[in-house]
Amino acid sequence: MSTGSGIPSAPGPATPDSPPAPKSSSRSPRSSMFSSLRIRNYRLFFLGQVVSNTGTWMQRIAQDWLVLSLTGSSAAVGITTALQFLPMLLFGLYGGVLVDRLPKRPTLLATQTAMGVTGLALAFLTLSGHVQVWHVYLAAFAVGLATVIDNPARQSFVSEMVGPGQLQNAVSLNSANFQSARLVGPAVAGVLITGVGTGWAFLFNGLSFVAPVVGLLLMRARELHPVERAPRGKGQLREGLRYVAGHPELIWPIVLVGFIGTFGFNFPVWLSAYADDIFHAGAGGYSLFNTLMAVGSVAGALLAARRGTARLRILIAAAMAFGILEVMAALAPSFWLFALLMVPIGIFGLTVNVTANTAVQMGTDPAMRGRVMALFMMVFMGGTPLGAPLVGWVTDAYGARVGFALGGLVSAVAATTVGLVLARVGGLRLSVGWHRGHPQVSFVPREAGEQKERMATAV
Repeated sequence: MSTGSGIPSAPGPATPDSPPAPKSSSRSPRSSMFSSLRIRNYRLFFLGQVVSNTGTWMQRIAQDWLVLSLTGSSAAVGITTALQFLPMLLFGLYGGVLVDRLPKRPTLLATQTAMGVTGLALAFLTLSGHVQVWHVYLAAFAVGLATVIDNPARQSFVSEMVGPGQLQNAVSLNSANFQSARLVGPAVAGVLITGVGTGWAFLFNGLSFVAPVVGLLLMRARELHPVERAPRGKGQLREGLRYVAGHPELIWPIVLVGFIGTFGFNFPVWLSAYADDIFHAGAGGYSLFNTLMAVGSVAGALLAARRGTARLRILIAAAMAFGILEVMAALAPSFWLFALLMVPIGIFGLTVNVTANTAVQMGTDPAMRGRVMALFMMVFMGGTPLGAPLVGWVTDAYGARVGFALGGLVSAVAATTVGLVLARVGGLRLSVGWHRGHPQVSFVPREAGEQKERMATAV
């Protein structure tokens, strides 16, 4: 299946040889930007996540800063990040199998409660003055274990709340929700850390999970769009992997976000090092970097909500821009130039995340969605345990600029490579020529390009 550019898009499962799916009528992107919020169940979910996501970002900032304060090591921050995402790498696919079997709402009630209890435990240890770095490591790993089930369950539950017609909009608004919390969470965390200490940020995060739990309890079950759960059976994990491998419009976006998640999204390591070692700006500078990136991320999410489809050519272009901007930021000579570059990095990073997420969800059969989204999240988040310690070591050994530039370079190269692969899958070829006196580089249908060359040779 292909878009007008010939690169595969993702309105439904297909192979490159499948006939194009018929276009469905829809309202203009402007009028539908917040349309999924008209659905009561999704509105309850959305409001609960606003509170919880704010607490989550507060804890992330406080957690990274606490580890840096206890150890003075960027590698230790990388280890903390790695431990939080390691369970997804180890058990992510099994989590997807369980999610396809379990009812989503009770599952989310359990996982959200577990993460809230973890936050409260870390708050108690920190406020009582007994916290040690291994406590933070253990808490990060415990949150990661809950995330193995929580992430694919939340991703799959969106379609049950809004139905297929509002899926693109709801996924984009979820991302806008999460990133909007970055505008508040880091700012509040910075004030609390400098004013009263990191423990209060952990306490707020633990209490914030009350909001999504209440929202889930208030939902009307009769208004959900239930999906038939997969029966318990052997070979379901292999079935999910075979399904993804047989759909190029699913596997290659997952490969791309795997590279970017592993090497390009290690911001806790880089931004804390830039704030502490390069610009000597302290916790306030670290919070500012995260807040400015959140501004760009919210803009990227709202732009995604305006779009009617998740085109993979947008994914490739955004991933290339993201990598190039990271290299530029790594070389930025001044504090404010570096800080301002966080905005476009946030825009394109979020565009990559939302476009890939939506393309994969919309291209997946509902009965397989838990397993496919678990694979997506395992690759995107589970790559961090591999990349974060490596990036942390490079940052400690060669400096923050080298570590940041390396992450951006890997992201740009991965985007270019996957773009060329998708173009080949879509039957395209690179065409280089002149148009009205200007050089022109574009992808054209392979047959049309060959015919054009034959015509030019004949002339």
